[in-house]
Amino acid sequence: MKPMKLIAVFVHEMSHATACWMTCGSVKAIEVYNNEGGVTKFVGGNRCIIIPAGYLGGAFWGGVFVALSGDRITSTVIAGVLVASLLISLCFSPNKVMVLLSLFFASITGIFIFLDWYVFDPLLQFVTLYYGVFIGTFSVYDVYDDLITRTVEGSDAHACHQLIPCCLPRCVGVQFAIVALFFQAGGVYLALVW
Repeated sequence: MKPMKLIAVFVHEMSHATACWMTCGSVKAIEVYNNEGGVTKFVGGNRCIIIPAGYLGGAFWGGVFVALSGDRITSTVIAGVLVASLLISLCFSPNKVMVLLSLFFASITGIFIFLDWYVFDPLLQFVTLYYGVFIGTFSVYDVYDDLITRTVEGSDAHACHQLIPCCLPRCVGVQFAIVALFFQAGGVYLALVW
């Protein structure tokens, strides 16, 4: 379970980095720690978009993985996006855990892509569904555990509270949870209907 939790943390941190790049910021480092924590160091960009992107991005990408897991081509595309993001993250001062995580999951996902196309089909659809369900579920649980049941100093909710003082960290957590559940439900709906 530990490697899957770490890949969910990676998706969280990569979501911060992606939001930073989308708002014209510069990412200095992306790190994932063995204690299931991580940090994305950045300069510039729009903090109002970058800060919530971690928790919400994890839930969003979990939903996207689930939605795209139903077809061979779409599951190959989303698996390729994961491999590309793992390899791109190696360019941003990763720590040892991040390097090992990126190389392991890029290799294993690449092997699953190869096996699906040349040995056994529908292997990759099940792998991407598993990734999506785990990442999305972990994101919702992480919002609940870190932001609603307790408030963790230095969390994204506290950073949002510093930006918007009238919104308490637990309030931010409830808002994040509602949006995260919406992303998960949307991913399941699209997987069933599409």
